Amino acid sequence: MSGFKKFLIRGNLVELAVAFVVGAAFAGLVKDFANSFITPLIALIGGKPDYTGLAVTIEGTKFPYGVFLTSAIAFFITAAIVYFLVVLPTTKLIERMDRGKEATERDCPECLSEIPIKATRCRHCTAEVSPVTEPAH
Repeated sequence: MSGFKKFLIRGNLVELAVAFVVGAAFAGLVKDFANSFITPLIALIGGKPDYTGLAVTIEGTKFPYGVFLTSAIAFFITAAIVYFLVVLPTTKLIERMDRGKEATERDCPECLSEIPIKATRCRHCTAEVSPVTEPAH
């Protein structure tokens, strides 16, 4: 039983659980944002993007392709929201924060693995490399 307790309390599992819960809440936030703002804007421009009623019947079997089409549109709207309102601003913020930082690693000229700037030998391929005295930008 103690092994099970250690498994449950292990940092990785707790971090994964927190990430899952926050991710689920974030998914709800993005969905509600899309439903509250993006979908009505699209409806103003070109009608409501709800094609769930579209279907084709072949030899008595119904293929409701409109359900997939509506889900695909919702997916692309959600992806655009996440990219433009989360990923792009976060990337720019991280770039802005990292501008003044000095590089601590560089690429090995032989195997292209990252090695410390002051290294004289690559830890991956063991090739001798000359140390860099000034940080590479």
